[in-house]
Amino acid sequence: MTITAIRADSKTANPLDLIEQFLSVKEWVFDRRGEDEMVVEVPSQWCNLGLFLAWSEELGALHLSCAFDMRVPEGRRAAVFELLAHLNERMWLGHFALWTEEGAPMFRHTVLLGERRIAADEARELMDIAIGECDRFYPAFQFVIWGGKSPAEAIAAALLDTAGEA
Repeated sequence: MTITAIRADSKTANPLDLIEQFLSVKEWVFDRRGEDEMVVEVPSQWCNLGLFLAWSEELGALHLSCAFDMRVPEGRRAAVFELLAHLNERMWLGHFALWTEEGAPMFRHTVLLGERRIAADEARELMDIAIGECDRFYPAFQFVIWGGKSPAEAIAAALLDTAGEA
């Protein structure tokens, strides 16, 4: 099956069923942890990302979080929280947060579907946005956590590096 074989008008009551089809095509490692939860290992530009998807039928909401494979040391958390505030000012969809229990930065977004069913293109775009934003700002997290840069310096350096790539 190819990605184009998943019809754009293909719809399902539980969006995770549709996403599972997409993930099988991409040959990404995933684990369906029940009807309403799924974890996925996503290869990205900088590191593997941990993608978590959850469906709430009661709310009609699809939640996605995409965690970096990094841990923020206690001594750098204040700087990372400042970085999160600056990054979130730049976001149209979703936001960055710190999973405090694990110390892992992550991108989060929830889509309210209500009675509507998600289309294949919409589900794919949701994951692409999450992965793209993580790739875009991964260097900023590295600069703050390990490079000792201020959040403003880290964002400027990360965006400069991205702008210089072809």
